[in-house]
Amino acid sequence: MTRASLDKKPADVAAMFDGTAERYDLLNTLMTGGQDRRWRREAVRALDARPGERILDLAAGTGTSSVPFAEAGADTVACDFSLGMLRVGVRRQAGVRGLSFVAGDALSLPFADGSFDAVTISFGLRNVADTGRALRELRRVARPGGRLLVCEVSHPPNALLALGHKAHLKYGLPLLARVSSNPDSYRYLAESTLAWPDQAGLARLIQDAGWDAVRWRDLTFGVAAMHHAVNPG
Repeated sequence: MTRASLDKKPADVAAMFDGTAERYDLLNTLMTGGQDRRWRREAVRALDARPGERILDLAAGTGTSSVPFAEAGADTVACDFSLGMLRVGVRRQAGVRGLSFVAGDALSLPFADGSFDAVTISFGLRNVADTGRALRELRRVARPGGRLLVCEVSHPPNALLALGHKAHLKYGLPLLARVSSNPDSYRYLAESTLAWPDQAGLARLIQDAGWDAVRWRDLTFGVAAMHHAVNPG
């Protein structure tokens, strides 16, 4: 399997996710001890999708995160650059009304300006090669006043918890990697999480990309966090 590294070359990252597509959702659950499901439920509540809205779920993978928005009555687009993930998603989510799958690169989204009432990305922003550019692209395709929700891994603000979290990433995940059929995915997750900015750092990146009213809320003591923002237009 292709080994993605922290330079995050799109072809390498896409190939890695293509190779994990069939077991991606299970892999997420194992890596987070089941917390990923709760985090996604929190993200659904926070975005507050409404009937008639148009929502972009970027880095949607198999569409697991997109389904609740469609079920709430929103016209939902699940976008990802991994064709392997999209193929699995199209098969698994067949029959979900209001949900469509589109192949697209976060750095050059295939949508017109102001196309969406809300844009969201869960556990995918740290996989793009240029975080600022991806956030600017999300703002471009959001209408004036449109909402942004980023749900992503983060760093516990409590020093003791932060120490335990780092130990899990450095030693716990490599142990899982040894018995996994996708060891590179575990190693990449650990490396990309350790290198990712903390809550305040990501908030600055979002603000620098032109978003307004930026705020965040910690999940599971800060192991993950949800960042909200509004497109000032």
